[in-house]
Amino acid sequence: MNPDWIYGLVGGMLIGTGGAVYLLANGRIMGASGIIGGLVDGSGRSTMWERISFLAGLVSIPVVLLFFLGPKETHVTSNFVLLIAAGLLVGVGTRLANGCTSGHGVCGISRLSLRGMVATVFYILAGGLTVVLFRHLLGII
Repeated sequence: MNPDWIYGLVGGMLIGTGGAVYLLANGRIMGASGIIGGLVDGSGRSTMWERISFLAGLVSIPVVLLFFLGPKETHVTSNFVLLIAAGLLVGVGTRLANGCTSGHGVCGISRLSLRGMVATVFYILAGGLTVVLFRHLLGII
């Protein structure tokens, strides 16, 4: 039996728990784009070390899991130009939407935020349309 769905379930539960703990401990939403954005534009100087420790955990935990569980197969393209362009577009989109899937999707929906729910619907629609366009119509990915 393929246990990959269990990793997704446990990962989702951990992200949700992390979002709840972050909100309860800090009184702020665990939105990764807002955390990074506050470091980049300087608006988060008062909570700089909190932001840096959050980002350090965000990067280091997958490395630790890689050590214990080994590498996992992914279906990410090996086209680095496409990956960089996608990352930049996601960054611009999160800035335009004032948040990302962690802020709107995980934390917004759990707080019954209408704005979070609407943003999440549009994220999912945009992602689906992107896959249809690039993979099925253009054959790029």
